[in-house]
Amino acid sequence: MSLEAIHGDGSREQSDHSDLVLRKLVRMANQIATFFLSQPEEVRAEGVATHINKFWEPRMRRHLFEHLDGGGEGLLPLVIQASVLIRRPEAKPGSGVGVGEDARQGGPGGQGPVAGESLSEPSIPEASR
Repeated sequence: MSLEAIHGDGSREQSDHSDLVLRKLVRMANQIATFFLSQPEEVRAEGVATHINKFWEPRMRRHLFEHLDGGGEGLLPLVIQASVLIRRPEAKPGSGVGVGEDARQGGPGGQGPVAGESLSEPSIPEASR
């Protein structure tokens, strides 16, 4: 018996996959926000946005914004607050927080990947240090 015979036209299987992807993205965004809740309030949203802008590929950000545009169910308030600083995938390169030419060249004071900072480390805005 084929998968199509089991799942009909495959729409349920596709829907289940989309739901799984969305649940993972919501969980990841909330994990980032949970980390930044330990930082000073004035840098939290910027920290979440900087991390997502630097490390999430356009497809992930597109799914996040589709979910936000649909109400953002399950996302922590900090993720929603940070969303105005997150670069939409169709946005002009260099827009958003923590992206563009400044990120490629390295941050002030010699920080950033150009100065040997690991890209796997969390991005904490300078004001919190």
